[in-house]
Amino acid sequence: MVITKNAEGEKLTLHVQGRLDTTTAPQLEAELKDSVGGVSELVLDFAGLDYISSAGLRVLLSTQKVMTRQGSMVVRNVSGDIMDVFELTGFSDILTIER
Repeated sequence: MVITKNAEGEKLTLHVQGRLDTTTAPQLEAELKDSVGGVSELVLDFAGLDYISSAGLRVLLSTQKVMTRQGSMVVRNVSGDIMDVFELTGFSDILTIER
């Protein structure tokens, strides 16, 4: 998985590419913990994300809880396969998703 970070004031965009699974979820979780302090708008760009597992969903859920307290979180550029996972798990009702 490759994570590219773009910070503009209180807005942070993370471009995530590859697979978000049991092996790579800790990498994203660590990056988010190190980066969201002082951020009021978090954008996760999943244009390059090929796969997400339950470990990845757990990271998204914990990040959503943090960002609800300090601002907003948007997930963008979600592929059809990833959107299917979000819909089957109910995450489409929890997350703000912009396709």
